[in-house]
Amino acid sequence: MALKIRLARGGAKKRPFYRIVVADARCPRDGRFIEKIGTYNPLLPADHAERFVLNTEAAKKWLAVGAQPTDRLVRMFSNLGLVAAPVRPEQTKKCAPKAKAQERAKQAAERAAAAAEESAAE
Repeated sequence: MALKIRLARGGAKKRPFYRIVVADARCPRDGRFIEKIGTYNPLLPADHAERFVLNTEAAKKWLAVGAQPTDRLVRMFSNLGLVAAPVRPEQTKKCAPKAKAQERAKQAAERAAAAAEESAAE
């Protein structure tokens, strides 16, 4: 049986509240679960004590058994030191300026360096 540690959504429309549960991977998101190990309330401020509540002993137990946390919970657990921090993929170069824009920026930098040399020489 593949176990997942994941968020089960509760709360009203546009007012999310999540339970952190251990569940069989085949069960639906808000369906049957094995154990509730914490809560997460994203509407509270980041420094509020009730925003992220977790029973760390239970989480360690389930991680030792082989339960896999979801991506969101890996980030939260890494802040607590329960799992290793996720390795982020290298950012694509899609947002970098194109060749002509890079050439113009290089020329502008050369002109600025030349102007700085002239002002320093005087």
